[in-house]
Amino acid sequence: MTAVQGLSVDVPMPDGVADAYVAYPDDGAAHPGVLLYPDAFGLRPVVRGIVDRVAAHGYTVLAPNLFYRHGRAPVVELPDFIDFTARPDLFGQLRPLMVELTGPTTVRDAGAYLDWLASFDHTAPAPFGTTGYCMGGRQALRTAAAFPDRIAAVAAFHTGHIVTDAPDSPHHDLEKIRAEVYFGHADQDQSMPPEHIEAIDKTLTAANIPHRTEIYEGAAHGYTQSDTSVYDEAATERHYRELLSLLDRTLR
Repeated sequence: MTAVQGLSVDVPMPDGVADAYVAYPDDGAAHPGVLLYPDAFGLRPVVRGIVDRVAAHGYTVLAPNLFYRHGRAPVVELPDFIDFTARPDLFGQLRPLMVELTGPTTVRDAGAYLDWLASFDHTAPAPFGTTGYCMGGRQALRTAAAFPDRIAAVAAFHTGHIVTDAPDSPHHDLEKIRAEVYFGHADQDQSMPPEHIEAIDKTLTAANIPHRTEIYEGAAHGYTQSDTSVYDEAATERHYRELLSLLDRTLR
């Protein structure tokens, strides 16, 4: 892997300024861009580590603070280690922020993130890739659907609630995607039952969108996040292999 340069940056947004982290290979060249959406716990050292590792394989990777409207990350105080028995208390603080990220808000923000990434000196011209974790996977899918001419690869890991009863359910927009799609589902994830996985696959197949869905056996929702009690090293390493393979196929 290549040595990387990581920077904390401010991204001009429609509703203010988003603090973000960008990393890129420290070789003076421009590299394909990747927009990486964190989980609900937000931009923090673990997420920066994921950004660095993807960047080291030859990508310029941007991870924004999705809750920038409420301040700089961390927007809520987080323990160094997140025991998932404490999730109800944390999500009591986070849920109102998550609810604010509607489909239109996500798309408006995504346009600003992509514009910043495109203007960054170390980013090669589009197309870009996008990926997300937990709720960030929904943001990645909405981004790919809203900007099909700019996104060639989209991946979502342990992402739930893609299929809902809401009028703006993310699955309604999947047919607009023109990128190659990869899902790495946790098999112990109540927010992504088998019938939802089947509905997503049927939608993508009907739209002739290249995609692959995999179930990570034994992995729980949140398996890539090493500062939580559900971290699964084997599943996380598998996720890196699949993500980098997807990016290499579509952005090189």
